[in-house]
Amino acid sequence: MTLRLFDSATRQVTDFVPLVAGEVGIYLCGATVQAPPHIGHMRSSVAFDVLVRWLRRTGHRVTLVRNVTDIDDKILAKAADAGEQWWAWAAINERAFTAAYDALGVLPPSYEPRATGHIPGMVELMERLVERGHAYALDSGDVYFDVASFAEYGALTNQRVEDMVPAPDSAPAGDDKRDDRDFALWKAPKPGEPETASWDTPFGRGRPGWHLECSAMALRYLGESFDIHGGGLDLRFPHHENEQAQSRAAGYGFAGHWLHNGWVTQGGAKMSKSLGNGLLVSTVLANVRPAVLRYAMTAVQYRSMLEWTDATLAEAETTWDRLAGFVERAVEKVGAADDDEVAKVELPAEFVAAMDDDLNVPAALAVVFEHLRAGNSALAARDLDGARSAMVVLRAMLDVLGLDPGSVQWRSKGADERYATALEAVVAAELEARAAARAARDFATSDAIRDRLAAAGIVVEDSPTGARWSLAAP
Repeated sequence: MTLRLFDSATRQVTDFVPLVAGEVGIYLCGATVQAPPHIGHMRSSVAFDVLVRWLRRTGHRVTLVRNVTDIDDKILAKAADAGEQWWAWAAINERAFTAAYDALGVLPPSYEPRATGHIPGMVELMERLVERGHAYALDSGDVYFDVASFAEYGALTNQRVEDMVPAPDSAPAGDDKRDDRDFALWKAPKPGEPETASWDTPFGRGRPGWHLECSAMALRYLGESFDIHGGGLDLRFPHHENEQAQSRAAGYGFAGHWLHNGWVTQGGAKMSKSLGNGLLVSTVLANVRPAVLRYAMTAVQYRSMLEWTDATLAEAETTWDRLAGFVERAVEKVGAADDDEVAKVELPAEFVAAMDDDLNVPAALAVVFEHLRAGNSALAARDLDGARSAMVVLRAMLDVLGLDPGSVQWRSKGADERYATALEAVVAAELEARAAARAARDFATSDAIRDRLAAAGIVVEDSPTGARWSLAAP
C-alpha cells in the first residue's frame, strides 16, 4: 500500500509521491521563541516526528528542516519587559524548546536554522519579488507583498481575496500601502526598538517579516520545490498562505503537499498563553514521566484535536505501564532484543496499512494491543519463543511512534526511575523500622536491619538528625 496523506491544499487524502524517489524533504514551522513551550507547542513536533519515523522505517531518506523564529514583535516586547537583550531572551527560550523536544524523544531535525542567520537570503528573495512586480517598498522602509498582483492568493485556504480579513498585526492601507491585506516582507524599525534588531538592506534598515523568513529558509535548505510543508492548523492563514504566495510569485514551486496537525484543546478552546490555559512542558514533566506525556500526545491521529482533561495523563500512564511492564517482564524471561533486530523485524500488515492511511495511529495502536495481549498470554503459558516474538514486534511498532520501552530514551527515563523510587520507599521503611527498634532498645532487631541493608549494598550512617543512607562504593 502507498502512503496516503491528507493534503490541506486540496482537502483530500491522496497518494504521497516524493519528487525524488526514496527521498523526502520536509519543512516544519518551528518555535517562535518568545516564551518557554507549553504542551500545545509540542503537538506539532511530536506529530511530525511520527511522520519522519514512518518514512525512515519504510526506506526513505528524510531531510527535515525545523526553523527557529528568533526575531519578531513579541520577542522584542517580552525581552524589554524582562529587562533582557532580545537575542538573550530568544536564546533562553530556544534552549527550553530544545529541552522539551529531547525530553519527549523528538528526533533532531536535519537542519534547525535561525531566522537571524539568514537575512541575506531574505533580502535576495524580497528583491526578486520587487523586480517581478509582486512587492513594493515605501519611503518608510517597509516592504509589502502586493496581494492583488498574484492571482493564486487564497488558493491554500480556499478563500477569495475580497472575503479575507487582514491579519491582526497588519497595518491598514494608507501612506502608500495599497491594500489592507498586503503583508509585510520587511519592517522598518519602530521608535524605541534596539539598534541590534535591524539590518541594512537596499530598501532601508529594518527586520524581516515572519512569512519571508520561512520562505527564504525553505529555499536555502530544500531548494525551489520540496515535498511537504507542515505545521499547526492555526498557521494555515495567514502564515502558510503568505509563504506559498510569495514563494510561487518568485517563481518557485515551493511545497508539493501541505500537512497540518490539530490543536491541543481545553474545553474545546485552543491551548494558548493568550487564553490563560497553557500548560508549560517543564511544569507537566515535574509530575509526569516524559514517556507518559509523549504517549498522550501521540495516541490521537495527527489531524484530530487533542482534548486535554484531568483524565488524559491518567489514561496515558495506565497504558504506558502496561506496555513497558510487558517489555520488562519479557526481557527478564527471554533476554533483551538489540536495536538492530527491532529495526529489521517485519511489521504486521495491519499496522503498516494503518500507518499508510494518513498516519492512523489509533488503528495502529489497536494492532500493538493485540500483540501485547498475545505476549502476555505467551508469558503466562511459558511460551518463551512466542513471548520474545511478540516483544520484538511490539517494540518495533512502538519505535515507529517514538515509544519503544526498550530504547535508551525510555529505558533510562522509565524503568530506572521506577526502580529508584521503589528503592527509596523500601529503604525508608527499613530505616523507620530500625528507628522504632532502637527506640524500644531492641538492638538485635536494629542491628539485623542494618546488616540486611549492608548486604544489599546500602550503607547506613547515624547522625544527630537521624539515619542517612547511600549506596556502597562499587
